[in-house]
Amino acid sequence: MSKVLATVGGMPITDNNVTEFLMSLGQRGQAYNTPDGRREILKQLISNKLMLLDAKRNLYEAEPAFKAHLAKVKDDLLTSYATEKVISQIRISDKDAEEYYENNKEKFKSGETANANHILVDSEELAKEILEKINSGATTFEAAATEYSSCPSKENGGSLGDFGRGQMVPEFDSAVFAMSVGKISGPVKTQFGYHLIRLNSKSDSSVMPFAQISEDIKNALLVEKQRAAYDSKINQLKILYPVDMMTI
Repeated sequence: MSKVLATVGGMPITDNNVTEFLMSLGQRGQAYNTPDGRREILKQLISNKLMLLDAKRNLYEAEPAFKAHLAKVKDDLLTSYATEKVISQIRISDKDAEEYYENNKEKFKSGETANANHILVDSEELAKEILEKINSGATTFEAAATEYSSCPSKENGGSLGDFGRGQMVPEFDSAVFAMSVGKISGPVKTQFGYHLIRLNSKSDSSVMPFAQISEDIKNALLVEKQRAAYDSKINQLKILYPVDMMTI
């Protein structure tokens, strides 16, 4: 039995009531799932009970305005309930998702990716000087990036990590995907300045593994089938209840 935290006019408010209110807040409720937060919710529930008691004492539920509001709320709830009954039985199995994946693999291709380091400087001359130092062994690419590059990536030796084709500015993108792995480019001019690029690795476009995207596929299929079931139900109801729609 849930612990009673307060009584208002003889009506109990329990720990379960606080939890239910907390759950109704969704994501926002996480901020209140603390002792202080739950106390705030308890205060709100007490206020709600006080307003309810006052409404009953004043016979507000007998007023025409309240009855009209109640009828609208009831219709809205009934509509939502009927809609939920139409779509609640829709299920997507692992087999459904896998069959869709096998028949639509072209939709799940990841593009080409590259992994590179770069050095960004203001002038072509400086870029060439740095490249000479790297090629001669006077410094490493990472050390030169740390010393000379104006890009924040200098803190990581110029590392840009993994990126896909089209994610970088066109000149940089064209240069890096035309390179061979392990090579260092000559100066590449972009709107930001002059880049020296070292290509660390490159991968071709490939189909993402089913295990990686199975839940996304199931969710997409569920939404699609729910929409189809809803549309089918609406079309059936239009036969039962003819609709005359005026031009807006």
